[in-house]
Amino acid sequence: MANIKWIFVLFSILAAVSLMGIAISISLQSILLAAVSIVCLFIVMGFGFKTKKKYREEGRL
Repeated sequence: MANIKWIFVLFSILAAVSLMGIAISISLQSILLAAVSIVCLFIVMGFGFKTKKKYREEGRL
């Protein structure tokens, strides 16, 4: 049975939503929405990499 780390599934979904936000903002020609989506993407990816490092150091990966 696969050992799914649900926190990483959540991070990947949030990153995908942020990328969709960037695409939607391009279609709406909204610089503000694009900036917010990019910032959200950096935050989500940062937390994801930070969590992965923590899990690796604890031997949970």
